[in-house]
Amino acid sequence: MTSMKERMLAGELYHADDPELAANLARAADLMERFNATRATEAQLRADLLGELLGSVAADVQIRPPFYCDYGRYISIGAGSFLNFGVTLLDVAPITIGRNVQFGPHVQVLTPTHPVEPEPRRAGWEAAKPIVIGDNVWLGGGAIVLAGVTIGADTVVGAGAVVTRDLPPGVVAVGSPARVIRTVS
Repeated sequence: MTSMKERMLAGELYHADDPELAANLARAADLMERFNATRATEAQLRADLLGELLGSVAADVQIRPPFYCDYGRYISIGAGSFLNFGVTLLDVAPITIGRNVQFGPHVQVLTPTHPVEPEPRRAGWEAAKPIVIGDNVWLGGGAIVLAGVTIGADTVVGAGAVVTRDLPPGVVAVGSPARVIRTVS
C-alpha cells in the first residue's frame, strides 16, 4: 500500500493529517521556530539551522527571518540567493530555486492544490505540484507563485503579481494573473 507521504511526493491526492507527515511538519516547525528566534548577529547559527531544515541550501544563501515552510526538506536553494523578510515556501512538492535569485518581502511559493469539487475537498484530500525558479530571477515583494509553475532564468516578477502559469526566461511579468509586459534587454 502506498503511504500518504509517497502519494504526496508523487503529486497524487493524499491526506495531510497522516501521522508520518505530522511528524515531519513538527520537525520543520521546531527548526523554523529556532531559526526565526535568532538574532541578526547569529549568522552561523542561522546557516546551521537552514542546513538542517532545508533539503539543499548553498552556504552563501541569505534568508531573513521570519521564514515559513511546510517540510523544508523539499526545498533547494542555489548559491547567492537572497530571501527577504516573511517569505513562505509551502513545499508539499519540491521547490527548486536557482542561483542568484532574489525574493522581496512576503513572497509566497505555494505547491499545494485542492480539488475543485466540494466533496473530496471536504473529505480532506489535497495534492501538490513542483515549482522551479530559474537562475537570476527576481520576485518583487508580495509576489505569489502557484503550484506547477516554472519561471525561466533572468525573469523579473513585479510586486504583488500572481504567477499562475509558466514564465519564459528573460521577461518582466506583472499583474494578477501575471502577464509578460516586455523582455529584459
